[in-house]
Parts: sequence; C-alpha cells; structure tokens
Amino acid sequence: MEYKLTFKDYNKALKKGHLMGLKCNDCGQYTCPPKIACQECGSTNLEAVHMKGTGKVVTYTVSYVPAEGRDAEVPYTIVMVQLDEGPWLMGNLTDVDPNRVDTELIGKSVKFALKMKVIPGDAYSIGGKEAEGSFARPTFVFA
Repeated sequence: MEYKLTFKDYNKALKKGHLMGLKCNDCGQYTCPPKIACQECGSTNLEAVHMKGTGKVVTYTVSYVPAEGRDAEVPYTIVMVQLDEGPWLMGNLTDVDPNRVDTELIGKSVKFALKMKVIPGDAYSIGGKEAEGSFARPTFVFA
C-alpha cells in the first residue's frame, strides 16, 4: 500500500501554513491527520486535499506540565476541533489566556492559524534537526 499523504508531507504543509487531509473517493469522508486508510470505511482509495481548517471546539484542556525541554511553553490550551469537513483535529488555541479558559470555549468557532508553532525534537524524538526531529503543531484562533 502507498500513502497518499505521508506525515512528512503533512508536516511540511503545516510549516507553510496549509492544512492537508485525505478525502475518500469511496465514501466521501475526510481524514486528518493523514492515515493509510479512510477512518470511516477503511478504503485506501484516497486523495490528498487542502482542508478549510474551520470548525468548532469539541473539548479542551490546559497544560501546566511541560514535556522535557519545553518549560517555556506552559501554560497552553489544547483543543480538539471538529473540522467542518468532519474529522477531529487536536491543536493549540493561541489567542486566549490559558488561565482564563472555561467551558464557554466548547462550541466556539475557530479557524486554522496560518502561523504554525514549530517544535524542536524532544528527548524522545530522533534527531532534533529541522528535517528529522522537528514538527509543526496545528494551531487555531477564534473565527
């Protein structure tokens, strides 16, 4: 089987401010982040597509405990967004003070932020160089 959209290509697109996903040519559902098969029907008849990046917050959490080497990032708000195309995507909500987040956040409209946060590889990543260990974290702002 062949990946129609590899994580490496998905990550490169994120770093350039583009959200890529997969559309199933059998059932019409979208998958994001990329997988080898449709998350709805299991088909491998997929095509890489640009996603709109808009949706609603389904749930959230605020992280006060950093991963190793990321002390300067906390606190930050992590949201699970149901994209308009259907799939749920986890990312950071960047235009809100994490100390003021409450349940009012659920159901709010958000959009994919054009500027991604690039994270260096941590102690558990291979490498740490731009090409090897770093990745972009999807980020969202209020729509």
